[in-house]
Amino acid sequence: MGLFDKLAGWLGLKKKEVNVLCLGLDNSGKTTIINQLKPSNAQAQDIVPTIGFSIEKFRTSSLCFTVFDMSGQGRYRNLWEHYYKEGQAIIFVIDSGDKLRMVVAKEELDTLLNHPDIKHRRIPILFFANKMDLRDALSAVKVSQLLCLENIKDKPWHICASDAVKGEGLQEGVDWLQGKCTFNAGFLFVFKLQRYCLRRVSKELLHLKHSMSFPSLCSVSSIEQIAQ
Repeated sequence: MGLFDKLAGWLGLKKKEVNVLCLGLDNSGKTTIINQLKPSNAQAQDIVPTIGFSIEKFRTSSLCFTVFDMSGQGRYRNLWEHYYKEGQAIIFVIDSGDKLRMVVAKEELDTLLNHPDIKHRRIPILFFANKMDLRDALSAVKVSQLLCLENIKDKPWHICASDAVKGEGLQEGVDWLQGKCTFNAGFLFVFKLQRYCLRRVSKELLHLKHSMSFPSLCSVSSIEQIAQ
């Protein structure tokens, strides 16, 4: 075990856990994508529409993802906002072949981005332009244009063309998301490391101060002069 691994363990950062919200309209392929990201021995053989929400987990080389698979049916979309505060990343899935509901997808995305629990946070958003296997599917570039993703200036985002059934395009997206989440974890690591070092130095200085014998009238300035 290396030094940084030990430090990460001491600071509670040994394994970064990330809560991910998987959002999108019904029948966009959210559950299929999540199923593909799980280990092969944990994948379900039959995919059924999500009612309400379900919770799944999968791991990458450095992160543990807890994914909240939120139902995209109209009557359940009002549940999304109750989980925004806990979300540390978002996967937004679009059915690239459903041109008629692209406007609805944009409306839901706009509502998400303007919600108070999301609006002022630099939360990474991964878009999957899914069902690219369909003959009349829109390209990822076209989906990006229709959703006006270029207007998202205050959050890191990335869009991938995907075919969830075959698993195509998923790894690219997960790699990007892992990079963003690991980058944020790195800042947290440095911050905690600095606090840890400062506490250790402060304790050592206090110990040194109490262990040294000075005249009772010795001031802090005189101690500094002696140290110099």
